Amino acid sequence: MKTSSAAVINDLILRTEANLRAARELNKRTEAELNYRPAPQAWSAMECIEHLNFYGNYYLPEIAQQIATSPYAAEGNFKSGFLGNYFAQSMLPKEGMKKMKTLRSSNPMGKKLDKEVLQHFMAQQQQLLDLLKKAKHVSLTRTKTGISISKYIRLRVGDTFRVVVYHNQRHLLQAKRALESITASEAKV
Repeated sequence: MKTSSAAVINDLILRTEANLRAARELNKRTEAELNYRPAPQAWSAMECIEHLNFYGNYYLPEIAQQIATSPYAAEGNFKSGFLGNYFAQSMLPKEGMKKMKTLRSSNPMGKKLDKEVLQHFMAQQQQLLDLLKKAKHVSLTRTKTGISISKYIRLRVGDTFRVVVYHNQRHLLQAKRALESITASEAKV
């Protein structure tokens, strides 16, 4: 994939703003609703958000450091890497999404969670918006970041942003479905 760097950043800013609005909507729900599991092995809305916090805790400092130390000036176009584009596309919410296996270390199931989880996520989204604005001044293609699953693989920062933002979207939709199942189960009673 090759596209304008500005277009990539603008798209990701719009998606992140939408993710932040979705989190604010979730914050209007009760903790009991947010911790409701639609099925015994399914995540609650709050568990979805805690899972995203785990990844934000890794990726946001990593992206910030790489942007701050990048010797590469912004370029007109962003060229996605093969692996980075694959990861990003696999995270992008779409019809018929495949379930993905979660690493045990990032699986929030069974943790006692409160609304601090949402506050943390919303703060991360604000930080992500700031990083996207800073990224306008560096090469999205030549600036690279590490990834959470392997210290040997590095992705282009443009791809890393795409993976993080799409992953957030994916699990916010999952959180919304978990809350919709409350209404559906109440309707059956």
